Amino acid sequence: NRLHATDVTSSSFRLEWPKLLSQDTGYYSLEYAPRAEAARKRTLQVSGAHTSLVLRELAPETTYEVALIPESNVHYFPPQTTRVTTLAEKISPVQVLISESGPHSFHVSWAPVLDSVATYQLLYGPLPGNSVKVLEVDGRQNSTVLEHLAPNTTYLVTVTAIYRSGKEKSLSAKACTQEGERGE
Repeated sequence: NRLHATDVTSSSFRLEWPKLLSQDTGYYSLEYAPRAEAARKRTLQVSGAHTSLVLRELAPETTYEVALIPESNVHYFPPQTTRVTTLAEKISPVQVLISESGPHSFHVSWAPVLDSVATYQLLYGPLPGNSVKVLEVDGRQNSTVLEHLAPNTTYLVTVTAIYRSGKEKSLSAKACTQEGERGE
């Protein structure tokens, strides 16, 4: 019956605590910081009606010190503290799939799409050769179309998942454009 964490992931956890206050008798101050960097403490105010809260955008594999301070205008309640360690980030292999190939474009899709990915970066260029183009795609997307390509050409496509923590994971695939119509 104390402050504790549930639903722990690599970037979030849910805090739950006993009902000490009500909407009318005060609010909670919630303080949390990585144990190794107490100076990075963040403070939230939470309505007295709440008994749980999800903290997001946390660092993976990090121990957080959490303090819940009931700010009551009726009784004194001692602060409650707990320590929560986030999970290791799942850096999963990226699968790359090429489809719908035409003379000037093809469709690139990849999996999986994870919350911990900030953006995907696509590098693509003809083989052999060293003219590489870069396309940034939002981390919530799992496909895009590469256009303005040369017909009957082999391209190397590299998809890099850039995680919020700064880690990266890449995978490459080759794709060929179709032959163009005569007279193009």
